[in-house]
Formats: sequence, structure tokens, C-alpha cells
Amino acid sequence: MSDSSGRKPLVADKRYPSKGKAAAPQKAKPAARKPAPRKRKARKPARPRRGGIIGFFSSIIRWILRLIWKITWRVTALGVLLLGLAVGYFYTTLPPLEALLDGRARGSVTLMDREGEVFAWRGDQFGGVVTAQSVSKHLRHAVIATEDKRFYRHFGVSPRGIASAVRINLREGRGPLSGHGGSTITQQVAKLICLGEPYDASSGMTEREYEAGCRAGNVQRKAKEALYAMAMELKYSKDDILSIYLNRAYMGGGAYGAEAAAQRFFAKPAAAVSAAEGAMLAGLLTAPSSLSPTSNLSRSQNRAATVVRLMRDQGYLSAEEAQAAQDNPAELSQAAEARAGGYFADWVMSTGPEFFTRNTTEDVIIKTTLDQRIQKAAEDGLKWVFDNKVREGSEAQAAIIVMSADGAVRAMVGGRKTKVAGAFNRATQALRQTGSAFKPFVFAAALELGYSPNDLIEDSPYCLNIPGSGEWCPKNYTNSFKGMVTLTTALAQSLNIPAVKVSESVGRAAVNQVATQFGIKNDLAAGPALALGASESTLIEMTGAYAGILNGGSSVTPYGLIDLRLLGDDQPLMGTGGGIGERVIQEGAARQLVYMMEKVISEGTGARGQFGGRQLAGKTGTTSAAKDAWFIGFSADYVAGVWMGYDDNTPLRGVTGGGLPTDIWRETMSRVHEGLPLRDLPMDVPAPPSGLGEENDQGIPIPVDGEIANGSGNIIDQVLNEIFGGGGSGGSGPGNSGGDR
Repeated sequence: MSDSSGRKPLVADKRYPSKGKAAAPQKAKPAARKPAPRKRKARKPARPRRGGIIGFFSSIIRWILRLIWKITWRVTALGVLLLGLAVGYFYTTLPPLEALLDGRARGSVTLMDREGEVFAWRGDQFGGVVTAQSVSKHLRHAVIATEDKRFYRHFGVSPRGIASAVRINLREGRGPLSGHGGSTITQQVAKLICLGEPYDASSGMTEREYEAGCRAGNVQRKAKEALYAMAMELKYSKDDILSIYLNRAYMGGGAYGAEAAAQRFFAKPAAAVSAAEGAMLAGLLTAPSSLSPTSNLSRSQNRAATVVRLMRDQGYLSAEEAQAAQDNPAELSQAAEARAGGYFADWVMSTGPEFFTRNTTEDVIIKTTLDQRIQKAAEDGLKWVFDNKVREGSEAQAAIIVMSADGAVRAMVGGRKTKVAGAFNRATQALRQTGSAFKPFVFAAALELGYSPNDLIEDSPYCLNIPGSGEWCPKNYTNSFKGMVTLTTALAQSLNIPAVKVSESVGRAAVNQVATQFGIKNDLAAGPALALGASESTLIEMTGAYAGILNGGSSVTPYGLIDLRLLGDDQPLMGTGGGIGERVIQEGAARQLVYMMEKVISEGTGARGQFGGRQLAGKTGTTSAAKDAWFIGFSADYVAGVWMGYDDNTPLRGVTGGGLPTDIWRETMSRVHEGLPLRDLPMDVPAPPSGLGEENDQGIPIPVDGEIANGSGNIIDQVLNEIFGGGGSGGSGPGNSGGDR
């Protein structure tokens, strides 16, 4: 049956060609374009949620961790923002570089000797501005190797250094911030400039409290210091920061900055220091006071050796250079090593105006009277006697003053330790009884009133009735009596009884006034023991008084300052503050007194003071119980005084003024006079007595024709009337009854 509808028969297409006959190719119809399906990111198969308690707690932990992360990154971002704001604030407060290079609160004082050579420094010494590139490379490398080896690699704070410091502190049993701080050089600079907070005197805080606050090590201060350091790293270059450090760091001995320290210790600029010297300077930064080479040179050299090893380990020195620096450690310059003027420098500083010495804000130059050759002679003389004549282990002290006849102090030793500063000065500060060293003023008063060195006086038992104290009978050192003796012999043999008789004869008021006008400033004893040195005085006062005898009878004010000027000025602000003053006794009386004192050395108790065939004059002195021993004397060129004793007034054993003090005087003066020509003393040899008048109440002959010479009129009429009216003034207290040899 046929299909009449024309439809294709429902028969499957022939899919496979018949064998032997190829299928006819069909023309392919173009496929209709469809939009590409959207690719979706393949999702990881969801982990099956655990059920039960484990699943519950796991979800909570995941939620907490996500919360912590969200809080942490937000807090971190906020912290970074605040850190940036804080650093930015400090950045805006930083001054120009030049304002940070000299940060001293006080000025410096440079002391020069009579020849213009520097011998001491005081105050805050600043040698001038240096830069990291202008100083010696050895100094720069030594500072970096010692203080901050990562200086050129960190951003102002070294986390590694802080961690290392904390670890060391904990290992040594301290708190994490106690001891090692791990501070970089930048942080140290921040501390040096006190985080930009200047000292304000009106705040009620002392300067010491202010400095302690700048060095505080609490957490708050450390954090602020770190912020400030980072701000400095943004504001200044690394070399700028190192320059500030090299200019402001304290390096001991009063030296602030590398230039001052190099000049102070080595007498050369910071640009010229060697590897060994640079290592020593860098080593001082750890402990500038205790490691200062002027305090302990060997300790400073040991520290420098450690710095040299660090420089070698970090590649700044070759093995050969390091070995050379180790074999030839840095030595002090002559000026630094001398520092023998320590006592003298302290005295000059104390006598100058405070606003130009102790509290100066300026840099001051003081020229002084010091003669370093004479200073060395005094030190060597003292050392020789203690090394050769004093038992080992003795704690006895001694002091020496050498001056010219006008009071210019040429040398001063205030104790056995000579290389000191700020120590107790026995030459200027110790008030001690003078003993028989006072007797020349007794005889000066007598000579001024007309007595002669050849006048006779009886050395025999003698007693005085002291109102309120009873009878007082002075004794000679030998407990013997010599009968009739001249005044010259009485002084040469240091006889006590004749000295008291002369004092009572001329009047204690006259003796007191002569001694006071010669420069003995302290209150003098009121009783008859005045003549035996019961009063107290200092060595510098006594030596100055003897200088008045040498110069012809005029008072002397000992001085050490010649002129004072500011650094850079040509004209001095002030000149000499001492010298020869008013006349005390007539020149003739002074020349006679010199003659009498010459006999003390040539024939009397000071015979051990002789040397070199020179004419020398002086006087020994020993106080009661031998607590003090003195010898003061002079040549035609110099006056020298020596005191010996214990600081606690322990009696000297077997020592009198004519013994060890005279030995020290001789050893000092013989060295002082080396190379000087012989010169005669300014003295008058008195004529032999041609006749004597009657004796007064004290057994002393009255000068022939009964005239009393009042010379310059310095012995006032009231005193003369007292002398003629009563033969002496009253007094109280037995005082000193000792004598000396």
C-alpha cells in the first residue's frame, strides 16, 4: 500500500554505507551559535559538619579566631597610624643640626701656667665642633664598633639589640630593662639632648634632678626615647646623628665631645688620633669617670684593648694594625699626665669670681702664677722624704707652698696624693696650731719698737698669774735654761721663755696686730701662749706672712690668678687679685729679723735645712704633743712653707719642726734652686751692743736713750700707751706650753 501523503517514510537513515560502495558526502549545515556558558569557580566540596559537642566547640573556636584576626589587623593599623603621628610630631620639634652640637649647661675653664702652657681644665670642656667625617677614621670606627655595630643598618631602634640586652639582663638576674639597655647611638643621642626638653631653672628642679630625669630607664621614658630616635632618623642623616654624639658625649676629665677629649688627654685634635688613642676615647663612653685615663691610666688602657679587639673582629682593623695598637697603648700627653696642679687649680678656682669659675656659662681662660718646674720640685721633694725617711704604712700627711716674695704662688701640694682634683687641700683648708713658727711675729713687733737682735734677755724660770686660770709657767723644749741670751739666740734656739717675755714686754696687742697685718686672718689666742703659737692658721697664710718679712716688711696677699679672659677675647676681664700690700714694719726691722732667722738655719733648730752654700732663713715649729710640725723659710728668691701632721690630730712620733718638715723643705728648695745663681739675703748684721739701759719688768734691757721707734706708725698710739703703762695686756687661759726643735 502506498503512502499517498508525500511524507517520508519512517525508516531510519542508512548510517553505514554498504560494502563496496562509498557513502555520498553530505553537505554540513552551519551550527547555530549559542552563548558560551558562564564559568563558575569550582567550589571545594563542603566539609561535612561534625555534629555533636565537637562540632559545636569547633565552630566557636573558628569564630573566635576570625574575630581576633579582624581586631588585630585593625588595632595594628591604628597603632601604625598613631606611631606615625607620634614620630611626625617629634619630627616637627627637632631643631636644626647646628643647635644640637654643643649642649653644655656650663662653660669651661682652661688654666695656664706662668709660661702660657695649659696644665689643668675645669668645668665642661668643649674643644669645638667636629663631624663624623672630620674626626679620625679610627675614632669613628671605634665608637661604632663599641656602641652600635648596626648603626648604619637600623632605623633608630634595634629590635635585635633590645632582645639581646633583655636576655643578658635576665640571665644576670636583673630586670629586663635594668643594666644593659640595648640602646642605639641614635637613642643615646636622644637621651643626651633630653628628648628636646631644655633645663628650666624656674621649674624648681635642680640641674642634677633634671639630668637624672633625662637618664631615667622606665618603660614610658624608653618608649618616648624610641619614638624620638626614629624621628631623628627621618630628620638627620646617619653621619649627622653620629656628629651630634661625637660632640655631646661626656668623655671624662671634664671633657665633652671628641675634640675636647683628644686635646685633654693627648694634646692633639680629634682628626689626628691613632687607632690606640681612638680606642681609648671610645672606651671612655661606657664609664667616663671611672675609666678616665687621668684617674686610672692602666684601667683605661685595658678597656681600650677590648675596643681594639672589637674593631678587629668587625673588620675596621687588620690583624697587624690591631696588634700594633695592642703593643703600643695610648699614653697621656704631658699636660694631662702632669695634672700635678690639681690642688693649685682647685685653689685658683675657689679664689676667682664664682660666675667666671665654678658657675661659668662661658669658656674662660685663666693665666696663673704656677711654675711647673717648681711644682715638680715640690712633689719630688715630698716623695723623696716619705720614701726614704718615713716608715712604710704611715698615714701622716704633709703640705707644701712655694711662692715669690710678692705672694705669687709657684707651687702647691695639698697632700701626699698629688694627682688629684677636688680633694681636701691641707695647704689652704687645714687650720692648725702654728707652734713656734709664730715666734718671728713676736720678735718683729719688738724690732719695730726699737729692740735690737743683740739685746739680752734672761732665759730662766718664769711664771705668770693668769686671772681665772691661776699660775702659768712656760717651759723650754729641753726643760733647761740658758741664762742671759740675745734675742737672736732666743729665736735661733726656739726658746719659749724669752719669747713669752718679749711678747709680754711689747704687749700682746702689738704682737697680735703685727701678725694680723702680715696676713694671719684667724682669731689669735688672747693669753700669753699667743707667743708660742697657740693660735691656728693655714699654711698659705703663714707662708704669705713670711714672704712679707722677705720683701722688706710689707704685707702680702698670696695669689695664683694673673688674668682672666673669655675664649676668643684679647683683653682680660680681670687681673691679679693679690700681691704686696701695706707696710707692716719698717724695712730696717725686717732686715734685722731676716738676720735673726738666718741664724735659725745656720746655727739653730733649722740646721738641717742648709744646702748649696746659700744664705737661708726660716723658723721651725712644733705644737703641743707634736700634733703639728712646721718649717717655713726662704732664700733671696723664694719662700717655702711645709706642714706635717695627721688629719685626725694624732700626735707625730719622734717628729719636730726641725726634723722631717725641714728635710722636706730642703729637698724641695734644693731642687727649686738648681741652676739659680747664689744671692745674699736682704739682711742687716747688727752692731755689737755698745751699752744697755735698765731692764723692764720682763727682764729685757730697754734700748739706750729710752727712745722707742714707732717707724711707720702701724703700731697705734693706744698700743704704745698700753706698753708703757702696764707692760702688757691681760689674758686668759694657759694655752700652749710646748716648744720645738
